[in-house]
Amino acid sequence: MAHILVIDDEAAIRRFLRISLIAEGHQVSEAVGVTEGMAQYRHLNPDLVILDLGLPDGDGIQILHAIREHHANPVLVLSARDSEQEKVRLLDAGANDYMSKPFGVGEMMARIRVLLRQRVGATSGECRHFPQCGLTLDSSSHKVTLQGEEIPLSRKEFALLQALVCHPGKLVQQTQLLIDIWGPSHKEDTHYLRIVIASLRKKLGDNPQQPTLIETEAGIGYRFIGS
Repeated sequence: MAHILVIDDEAAIRRFLRISLIAEGHQVSEAVGVTEGMAQYRHLNPDLVILDLGLPDGDGIQILHAIREHHANPVLVLSARDSEQEKVRLLDAGANDYMSKPFGVGEMMARIRVLLRQRVGATSGECRHFPQCGLTLDSSSHKVTLQGEEIPLSRKEFALLQALVCHPGKLVQQTQLLIDIWGPSHKEDTHYLRIVIASLRKKLGDNPQQPTLIETEAGIGYRFIGS
């Protein structure tokens, strides 16, 4: 069971989400604006936040920015704004996933399950060390070191590396990585994955032509080979 905070000023949507989430076995708290939402978040430290952007006392992105200053709790954004530019802006600001209104309960629950699985993995406190390549990944502190040197990674880069090292030597398909890291709506957006993989490799000093850490199966997926 997870504790989920719903921040939305529409009573009908809060009621719809409350009933659906409770039916899934979750505990639900609610807020109707930016001020109340931030107060609830600080008090509850919920496992997941469902955040509407159009709030009566400000823009919901204020809450997103405030959360991301100190925490990695997953945030699912709801909005009537459905342009690609808006989605990119919110994902860059730290949203874990995005759904346009109106939305279906089945898809909503599926996306929440994905985000909560990520939350469990990220907070497990597991530290993985691979002496062969000198890589250490600490999930509790979100730190990565290579040969004793800390490598600063973005949230997406860390999540991607974590997904690969959890299955050392095994191929992880592109589609699964996209769903787990960006959400179900991005399962075809392979360009997102290519960009983050390239950045991650550069930071780790891993030559894609002669990889020692991350191997590519063209058009299929990636494999961690540093174990």
